[in-house]
Amino acid sequence: MRWQALPLPDNSKIALLQEEVGISSIVATLLVQRGMETFAETKGFFRPKWEDLHDPFLMQDMDNAVERINTAVAQKEKIMVFGDYDVDGTTSVALMTSFLQTLTHQVTPYIPDRYKEGYGVSYRGIDHAASLGISLIVALDCGVKAVDKVAYAKEKGIDFIICDHHLPGEALPAAVALLDPKRQDCSYPFDELCGCGIGFKLIQALVKNRSLENAILYPYLDLVATAIAADIVPMVAENRTLSFFGLEQLRKQPRPGIKTFLETLKKPVTVTDLVFKVAPRINAAGRMDHALKAASLLMSTSSEEVNQLAPPIEVFNANRRATDERITKEALLQIEERNEHDYPATVVFHDDWHKGVVGIVASRVIETYYRPTVVLTRSKENYVGSVRSVKGFNVYKALEACQVHMIQFGGHKYAAGLTLHEDQLTAFKQAFETVVAKTILPEQKAPTAVYDLALPIDEVNVKLFRIIEQMAPFGPKNMRPVFCSHNCIDSGGSKLVGKDSSHLRLSIQTAQGPMIGIGFGLGHHIDGISKGNPFDVMYTIDQNDWNGQVSLQLRVKDIRFSSR
Repeated sequence: MRWQALPLPDNSKIALLQEEVGISSIVATLLVQRGMETFAETKGFFRPKWEDLHDPFLMQDMDNAVERINTAVAQKEKIMVFGDYDVDGTTSVALMTSFLQTLTHQVTPYIPDRYKEGYGVSYRGIDHAASLGISLIVALDCGVKAVDKVAYAKEKGIDFIICDHHLPGEALPAAVALLDPKRQDCSYPFDELCGCGIGFKLIQALVKNRSLENAILYPYLDLVATAIAADIVPMVAENRTLSFFGLEQLRKQPRPGIKTFLETLKKPVTVTDLVFKVAPRINAAGRMDHALKAASLLMSTSSEEVNQLAPPIEVFNANRRATDERITKEALLQIEERNEHDYPATVVFHDDWHKGVVGIVASRVIETYYRPTVVLTRSKENYVGSVRSVKGFNVYKALEACQVHMIQFGGHKYAAGLTLHEDQLTAFKQAFETVVAKTILPEQKAPTAVYDLALPIDEVNVKLFRIIEQMAPFGPKNMRPVFCSHNCIDSGGSKLVGKDSSHLRLSIQTAQGPMIGIGFGLGHHIDGISKGNPFDVMYTIDQNDWNGQVSLQLRVKDIRFSSR
């Protein structure tokens, strides 16, 4: 793993902010790195306000969307809320369905079956809507490329409102309204909202149009915060404001369906809890069974209903975990048996792998073989699968260069899905490996650990930790600060921990006494550390709460032995 420091800001900017705000140079440096240079910007960062949210009517087609929904409500039309089966789509369906149900009883939620329909707007879903007499579909987290399917729906007398955040194609669907800040003719000030975030902007517009109180929107913010955390969108600007208030809602009055997954928490909920506790369970329903079951849980208002819906989802999650662990082992074995250790990219496939976990498996394989990875499984005469990338490499562009060997594909810079015919498999594998080999940069071939600032270990203290905590919510472009301390020395208390002794409990000498750190999977460093060799440590500052005793703790990311 390469270590890389973020560029240090201009000293004059650090000094100016330090003086203006009255903070340490360490905190000033962290803030300037995140774009703060004035007192006003810093205040806005630490204290987001509801007024920071943009007017939803700045989004192209928002007035059309509101007008069409108002007409549907007034004329008692039947409305379908259609969303993807991941966390963003599932929370979007829960948000839009539950809000529209406050305006009309004619609302039906729909999430496509991952295995029978695949990703996005489906003909089967449109046919189902037509059979129910539905005349308006509100699609969330999908639809921006569904040109043919929207036209097909129009033939059946069904209008579409699309709320998407993916990149549009050359042609836009002929929807009544297409809400997507990434469309070229949209001047909305922030284009990094997730699908649920755009759904929230639509209900915000409906509330404003009806001159209702903003407080009506607060109960939906926990869904938005969950989607933002799970979809890994930048935690800046409007996303950060929505997450800030969403976490506040989760701490004060979470919806029962989310609360059930957080009941064991002994501290205020954070983005990390949403990513690792809530999101995998919501995802598991769509991976192992049907995502509508997770959406139903999220829309539940009674503890009795939650007590019925939550246990099966826990079972789905346990099964998902066991399945992705097994398939990951099989994928790694396939690489070894084919002697593909040094290939520029990974393409693995098996007829019987579970389609619901191939994306997770791709991420797991990258942990061993750090390179763009495709994991495929059979679906009738086709192969379907997921693609994951490494830092800096645009896997979407790589797939574009291989599109002649696929039936379809879609996604983002770092994650995508694809479908190809069984006869295309060999050609696709060769083409993808060739494209990656030609375009990947040397620095993208090995994982890079980035840290904000080099910091003497003696300067780690409770005051610094408390200020860092106020920089939350953390996420892309506002990650929890990472520090590096050089020439650390074992205090004599470092040891191996864990069932298999693979983890490291560090005890570092400081002027204030031993500083404890935990390094998961770093137990192999124990010999050099216990012999008294100086070492560098990269870490975030954490808090350990054990048996009622609260103390600072380093969450160690990596260790290397000092060169001097």
